[in-house]
Amino acid sequence: MEAVNTIEIIGYAASVMVAISLMMKDIIWLRCLNFTGCSLFVIYGASIEAWPVAGMNAFVACINIYHLLKLYRNRNNPKLAAE
Repeated sequence: MEAVNTIEIIGYAASVMVAISLMMKDIIWLRCLNFTGCSLFVIYGASIEAWPVAGMNAFVACINIYHLLKLYRNRNNPKLAAE
């Protein structure tokens, strides 16, 4: 039986992180865990030269960052939270 290599472990960890993120009720936790999973998928995709995997997950990671920044700005500025 072949040993599981580091790249495969990163891929499995990414899958687990994304799956766990989708079970979160708190949107901040969901976005943080999903960002972590997407980042791991970028590493995994680039390592195996699966550019669609790396590219799509890089895009989703950017979306997560955008929404996290928006949430934190709104939390610190009550005027923006009303919009």
